[in-house]
Amino acid sequence: MIILKSPHEISIMREANRILAQLFEHLAPMVQPGITTAELDAEAELFIRSHHASPAFKGYRGYPCTLCTSVNEEVIHGIPSSRRLMTGDIVSIDVGALHEGFYSDSSRTFAVGEISPKARRLMDVTEKALYEGIGQASPGNRLHDISAAIQKVVESAGFHVVREFVGHGIGKLLHEDPQIPNFGRKGTGPVLKEGMTFAIEPMVNEGTWKVSIRPDGWTAVTADGSLSAHFEHSIAVTANGPLVLSAL
Repeated sequence: MIILKSPHEISIMREANRILAQLFEHLAPMVQPGITTAELDAEAELFIRSHHASPAFKGYRGYPCTLCTSVNEEVIHGIPSSRRLMTGDIVSIDVGALHEGFYSDSSRTFAVGEISPKARRLMDVTEKALYEGIGQASPGNRLHDISAAIQKVVESAGFHVVREFVGHGIGKLLHEDPQIPNFGRKGTGPVLKEGMTFAIEPMVNEGTWKVSIRPDGWTAVTADGSLSAHFEHSIAVTANGPLVLSAL
């Protein structure tokens, strides 16, 4: 069942998501060669708690940290550690917060110093795909219009969308119905209605769409070792079209 949110509830979710947008602005200058992903994680937890919210991921199904920090071939759910970022890396930072009973969720991929043209292109295509998907989130459209728009951008660029992990509804729970795949057929799926709130999150691989899970039980990596990028916004479906909740 897809839970519709009232304008008041959406305003609270906007506050919860604005914290994440501000957090990314705070972390961006810190994403430099030599910093550890654990240092980024510690800073993120302090920031979220100082804004009267709590980390959404920490403790969720046993996850140990505030951030997911996925580097290069890591697709999603990379656990922060003593690993130091190096020039040429790309790192996807995924984070959520719980504020006044509602969840927020957002992700961005950052370049660490100078990166290769192929890495930059992967990041650009993934972010473009996110916004093309968001652009379909209007009342009367179908859920998989979002999915099809993402898939078209990604595959026309020669990349592949991950299929094992998908976007989702969000609200009083971090993961609500519906699931939102990053691939699908336009004109299918539930009709979108005002008050629906989604986390739309294309995960895009340079090579194969297939992934495997590392022995830590969390970190998903590309099956062929190619690069992966991840961008995500939480959004609301409104009468005036999509509202990006996790933007400044």
